Amino acid sequence: MGFDPTVILVNLRPLLAGAWMTLFVSFLAIGIGIVGGLALCFALLSKRRGLRAAARAYVSFFRGTPLLGQLLMAYYFLPQLIGLDLPPLVAAIGALALNTSAFQAEIYRGAALALPGGQIEAARVLGISTWQTRRTIVIPQMMRLALPSLINETISILKNSSLISVIAVTDLIRVSQQIVAVSFRPTEIYLAAALLYLGMTLILATAGRTAERRLGKHV
Repeated sequence: MGFDPTVILVNLRPLLAGAWMTLFVSFLAIGIGIVGGLALCFALLSKRRGLRAAARAYVSFFRGTPLLGQLLMAYYFLPQLIGLDLPPLVAAIGALALNTSAFQAEIYRGAALALPGGQIEAARVLGISTWQTRRTIVIPQMMRLALPSLINETISILKNSSLISVIAVTDLIRVSQQIVAVSFRPTEIYLAAALLYLGMTLILATAGRTAERRLGKHV
């Protein structure tokens, strides 16, 4: 059988639904990861030795172990360990969020270390609390500096989210596998899936470059 593009057109709707699920899981994980990453970043920079050690251990674990293993642990190991039986979608989002939090923490830490220290000292002299200083001075500048790396991390999570198909989440890869099992047309379906991934990552990269240019004008 030769290449038949009509196979892609016939199955385009479920493929797009799978792509939407991929985007939903990825962006929700990134959003949760931003909060977790910032918390870990400040823990890594804390003067408290125990807090720094705990944050380093977390970052080392999630950066040093495979994402696939983390997904399988969240879905299969937690129910056996503590009786927490997570639905596949929740386990997928949770594992991705925990993973990206570790990577984002290092991104934000590098951005925080690049900030002039005099700003924080000036805020302390003016009597601004630590929380207010971080919220109004430190974090906005950190996010601006970290934006290119954060876009790269978002693209990485989007691509790595293809692993969530192993715990039965109906993302783009899972949908593609289901269609191939019925249609026996792997070439067309997997090519379509690859093109959808490429389109999503290109849109993210373009949006990131646009945001960088706009932020650069206000620096």
